[in-house]
Amino acid sequence: MEAQRKNPVAMIAINAVLILWLVYSVTPFLWTMLNSLKTPREANSRIPVFPFDPTGDNYAELWLNNVPDNLPVLGFILLLIIIGLIGVGLLAPRFPIPRVATYSGIVAVGGIVVLVIPSLVNTAEFYDYFINSVIVTVGTVVISITIGCLAGYGLARYRGIIGVVILFAALAFRALPRMAFVLPYYYLGQAVGLYDTHLLLILTLVAVNQPFTVWMLRSFFMDIPHEVEEAAMIDGCTRLQAFTRVIIPIMWPGIITTALFTLLLAYNEFLLARILMQSNWTLPVALSSYTGGEDASQLTLAAAGSVSITLPIVFVIIFFQKYLVKGLAFGAVKG
Repeated sequence: MEAQRKNPVAMIAINAVLILWLVYSVTPFLWTMLNSLKTPREANSRIPVFPFDPTGDNYAELWLNNVPDNLPVLGFILLLIIIGLIGVGLLAPRFPIPRVATYSGIVAVGGIVVLVIPSLVNTAEFYDYFINSVIVTVGTVVISITIGCLAGYGLARYRGIIGVVILFAALAFRALPRMAFVLPYYYLGQAVGLYDTHLLLILTLVAVNQPFTVWMLRSFFMDIPHEVEEAAMIDGCTRLQAFTRVIIPIMWPGIITTALFTLLLAYNEFLLARILMQSNWTLPVALSSYTGGEDASQLTLAAAGSVSITLPIVFVIIFFQKYLVKGLAFGAVKG
């Protein structure tokens, strides 16, 4: 095995395949980004136009109704805030305060910035869709992870037949198609007046995602020995205190990994958001309005919108990548 690892031909072949796969995966996004910086005439040209003069008009038209004179200054300040929040997040382990407090502060500052921006510039309707996506995504992640942690822990520690029945029932619900959830929640929303509200979409996404969350978190809890919480309870902790103070800190990689998958589900959901929301669309639904028309100028706006909704996810994955790797490998090595 060691000789195979040191084989230069094998290593070159593996690296070549990985590079080709990387190019294959990244090229569509880079092409879309280039189109977002072109004029409609350049983007719709049969022969790709290179080189070209990049323009930010597509992003300005997508996000703003009117372009203010001090837009460069505001953009620079916003960029500094984003860089500062990312830096604080990366340095969070070195601060003498709990990481949860640091991350909560980052989320709070980010939320304040998002709410203040419309008072500084005249934002377009696409910004409202972005706010809707943030509300739905955060709400879905918080509720799903809260319920999933408690349910996963309980099912990991309970050995009775009822736990097995619950797990298989959750698996059966996970196998159901999206339309099996759409119609009941649609009629429920119409009946109780929740149709076209964030709450209805959040509850539906939680129902769709909860079986996956419970199963995944349960597998992580199963890898934590019972003796850990038993030692905490001997020292005077209740079971809830042992769960929150001992088990959860050990489980952070698994929780963050599950939260990231939940985030991707909620952020990218199209069908449920399209049917259950009449006007409060999320970004994937809003983006579809730019791709179905025959207007040539819509192509560059669709490209700008695609890049705009992709970059936040890219930053989140890069920021939490070490936790994602730890979570995916959690329990794989027994010591």
